[in-house]
Parts: sequence; structure tokens; C-alpha cells
Amino acid sequence: MQAARSEGRPAAASSTATMAKGEKDKSVTTRSIHYPFWFGGSASSMAACVTHPLDLGELIQVRLQTRTGDMPKSMSGTFVHIVKHNGFRGLYSGLSASLLRQITYSTTRFGIYEELKSRFPSRRTDPATGKPKPPSLVTLIAMASASGFVGGIAGNAADVLNVRMQHDAALPPAQRRNYAHALDGLVRMVREEGVASVLRGVWPNSARAAAMTASQLASYDVFKRTLLRLTPMQDNLATHFSASFLAGVVAATVTSPVDVIKTRVMSSSGDHGVVRVLREVSAKEGMRWMFKGWVPSFLRLGPQTICTFLFLESHRKVYRKINGIAEPV
Repeated sequence: MQAARSEGRPAAASSTATMAKGEKDKSVTTRSIHYPFWFGGSASSMAACVTHPLDLGELIQVRLQTRTGDMPKSMSGTFVHIVKHNGFRGLYSGLSASLLRQITYSTTRFGIYEELKSRFPSRRTDPATGKPKPPSLVTLIAMASASGFVGGIAGNAADVLNVRMQHDAALPPAQRRNYAHALDGLVRMVREEGVASVLRGVWPNSARAAAMTASQLASYDVFKRTLLRLTPMQDNLATHFSASFLAGVVAATVTSPVDVIKTRVMSSSGDHGVVRVLREVSAKEGMRWMFKGWVPSFLRLGPQTICTFLFLESHRKVYRKINGIAEPV
């Protein structure tokens, strides 16, 4: 009898300890984790190293197709042309400007977005669990739009340099700027054109950045949350890939009309404003104009979005492991 009591006590104590440990693990798992501010910029920079040839190939293909002669007329032919004339390093022409853009633009937009999510959590609670609900889609879109707009301002100078350095290879030798790298380009641009040059096109660029960030970051969070809640999928690579793929589709769809209008305004002769171009293109082409060039846009944005979020989730996983934080369940 006494033995039974003595055995019962440890069992009860063990049960209590196990319960306490389970509650502790659960609280650690479900508590909000504050990741470093720079994770988004780092992940985006790594993604840029993977997808930069796609950006360069698409840009130079458009330039080459406007020329006469036997210039390549396909993406694969464009890559062969670049490698033949500039070597494999030619595929990464302008990479320093692209990285500078990600370090400024993406670090800012990702950092502010995550900071806003942690500072302004949802006030709604789940009746079933009593826990706070995640922010609604509208809230996430508002946070992401504001973050993207500020990020667009922060990364505008690098964006100008990125476009110039990628265009350089398609210009006649006499017209090339031949920036050695992004910092050289930044110094020369300010010295030769004034400080105002770093803000060239900042407002339309920031508006596009707001749309891009809202469609990428907010949709990724919603898709990931939905997949984890409504499917047997776990918080792993398959879920991250699926959510980022869908976010890439949304980003390409949302930014497609903006890109079409921007291209039409920039290529039109005379002083054609956005409203006039909208009226003209809608009258001639109906609503189909909104998605012209969607496929090449997705072929560029899709891989970039997927790589960015896969690298970002890897950052988070390593951070949790180093700090002894339990994996999400």
C-alpha cells in the first residue's frame, strides 16, 4: 500500500511536470517571435543573386528585338548572345545595383511590415480558443502598402542605378555610362546630375512599390495561414513554396496594369498623362490591356517571390534554432 502511494506520488508529480512542460512548450511556440529587422533585405538579396539573369535577359531581349539584323528573338537566344559576347559574368551585369536596391528597398519594406505586425496585433479573439486572431487581410494590406511606399523612397536611388546599369549593355558604346559598380554610379550620378537625381521618378516608383509589397507580403501571410488551417500541410518547405508561388501570381496580376500604364506613358509622344492614357487604351483594347505582358511579368516575379520567401523562412528557422525557440505547430 505504501509502495503504491510512493509510486503514485512520482506519477502525479511526473504528470504535473509533463503538463507544465507541455504548457510551457505551447506558450513558447505560440508567442509572437520578433525577428531581426534585416532578414527581409538579406533574403531578397540572396534571391536577387538567383534571379538577376532573368531580369537582365528580359530587359536586353526587348532592346535587342528593336534592332535590325540577326539579333536573337527568344529568351534562350538572348542568354546565348549575352554569354557569347560578355561571358557568364555578363548575365550578372548590374548585380551590385540590384543588391543595393534590395539592401535599401527590401530591408525597409520587410522590416517596417514585420514591425507593424508586432506593434499592432489584432484585437479580435478566437471564440474557440480565446487567443488573438491574426490580422485581417485588409489590415495586412494597409500595413504592407505603407511599408512598400516608404521602401520605394528608400530604394529609389538604387532603382535608378539598377535600370541604368542593366540598360548600359544595350546602348551604343559612345552612350554607355560604364559605371564600375553601384557606389561608383551613385557618386557619379550625384556629382554630374545633382542630388535631385536620386529622387528621379520617386513617386510612381513608390506607388508601384506599395502595390508590390501589398500583393507579395500580405498575400503570402494569408496564403500560408490558410494552407496551415485548412489543409494537412505543416509549416515546412512545401507550404512555403506553395504560399510564395500563389503570392507571385497575385503580385504579377496586381502590378501588371501599373506596368502597362507606366510603359505607355513613358513611350508616348507628347505630354500624355495617366488619365488620358487610361481612356485611350480602354477605348481601343477594352479591359484586356490590364494583363498584357502578364506571362513575362510572372516569369520574372514568380521565381523572385518564391526565392525571397524560401530564403526568409530559412533565416527564421535558423534564428529559432539558435535561440532555442520551438518550431511552429
